[in-house]
Amino acid sequence: MAEGLRERKKRETRRRIADAAAGLFTARGFDAVTIAEVAAAADVSVNTVYNYFETKEDLVLPPHQGNRLAAIVAAREPGESAAEAVLRRLREEVRRRDPVLGLTPGFAAFHAMMRAAPTLLARLDDIAVRMEADLAALLARETGAGPDDPVPGLVAGQIGWLHARVLMELGRRTEAGHDVDATAGAMLDLLDAAEGLLGPRVLDYARR
Repeated sequence: MAEGLRERKKRETRRRIADAAAGLFTARGFDAVTIAEVAAAADVSVNTVYNYFETKEDLVLPPHQGNRLAAIVAAREPGESAAEAVLRRLREEVRRRDPVLGLTPGFAAFHAMMRAAPTLLARLDDIAVRMEADLAALLARETGAGPDDPVPGLVAGQIGWLHARVLMELGRRTEAGHDVDATAGAMLDLLDAAEGLLGPRVLDYARR
């Protein structure tokens, strides 16, 4: 279904607010910028900002990011396991230099801004916990695991570790000033190494 005019305007407004916030936060620091300043930069009211973003942290790290791993696994292809789906998606994102991973020029300053803000670091921790919990719940449903079966949670933990390790290394290399293409190549090598460390039970788990 084609996007309607109202939906497009809402999407454009949301993007304008997020872009304005990112520019201000990167230039001055997350804690130094107020919502009123974000609203002024985006040419909207403060109430409009809160209509789109419930908290200031949502401007940088929206809560829906906690659904990422479960969404990837839920959409996996026939014959593909949960771990294989995440590995494939990460490789695809690295190869196309996807902004979702920060593989863009200028991301170093944005990443440094996040690391300097305690509330954003706490949000990152919350997102990581939710990613694993949501993935574990999905795996349990799809495999019919009982409530006392630890395997879905253990597999989700392994996949969550893989995802977190990639993001951590991306951030480290970005802040160190590594070239985007060189970083992407290193991430593909890291994914190959991580896949080799995952046991066959994890790699085969929840095959569709």
